[in-house]
Amino acid sequence: MPLVTTTASSTRCLKNPRRTDGRRSILLAGLLLVWALWMALFPAAATAQGRPGGATITQMRLEQADDGVYLSAAVQFELPVLVEDVLDKGIAIYFVAEAEVFQERWYWTDRKVAQVARHMRLAYQPLTRRWRLNVSPVPITGAASFGISLNQNFDSLGDALEAIKRIGRLRLGDAAEIGDEPLHQVTFRFRLDTSQLPRPFQIGVVGQADWNIAAERTARLPLEKQR
Repeated sequence: MPLVTTTASSTRCLKNPRRTDGRRSILLAGLLLVWALWMALFPAAATAQGRPGGATITQMRLEQADDGVYLSAAVQFELPVLVEDVLDKGIAIYFVAEAEVFQERWYWTDRKVAQVARHMRLAYQPLTRRWRLNVSPVPITGAASFGISLNQNFDSLGDALEAIKRIGRLRLGDAAEIGDEPLHQVTFRFRLDTSQLPRPFQIGVVGQADWNIAAERTARLPLEKQR
C-alpha cells in the first residue's frame, strides 16, 4: 500500500482591512474638515504676523476693609490680531483671574487660607456695535451663569480691555481667615481661557502662540488698611 502524507493548514483570523481603512479615512476627513473650517474663517492663522501674546502682572495690592480682605491687581498685555479677528466674527473669548493666599509654616508646607477666581467673557454685539463684558465668580458656561454675572457695555474694544486688565476687589475672605501676619504670601494668575472656545476653534489654536496670554506672580504683601 502506498504511503500517503497529509498536511494541515490554518489561516490566522485577521481584521477586515477594508473596515480599518474606512475608519481611518473618516477620521482623516473629519480632521481635514475642521482645519478647512478654521482656515476659511481665519485665513490669517497660517501667516499671522500679530503681536506676540503673553502678559505681565504690573501691580498687586492687599487691602483690608470692614467687610473683608481684598486683592487688587493690574495686568498688561496686547491682544494679538488673530484674537481680534475672532472677536470681530462674533465669537466670545474668556479670561480668568485667580488668587491664593498662603500661611507660611516653618515646620510644614504652607497652608492655603484663601482662594478666589474671577471669570470674564468678552463679546462683540453687532446689533448695538458695542462690546459686552460679563464678570462672574464661576465659569460662564450657560444661561444660568449669565444670571449671576455683572454686565458692562463699552463703546470700544480698548475700553473693554482696560476693564479686564484692572482686576479690582477680589474678595479673599474675612480678616480672621487671612490672619494677622505682617506679610502674606499671595499668588496671582491671569490667563486667556481657550478651553471655553467652540470645539473646532480649540483644535485650531493648538500651537498658536498668539493665544498664549498668561502670567503668574507670587509676592509677600502687607495688608494695607483701605482708605
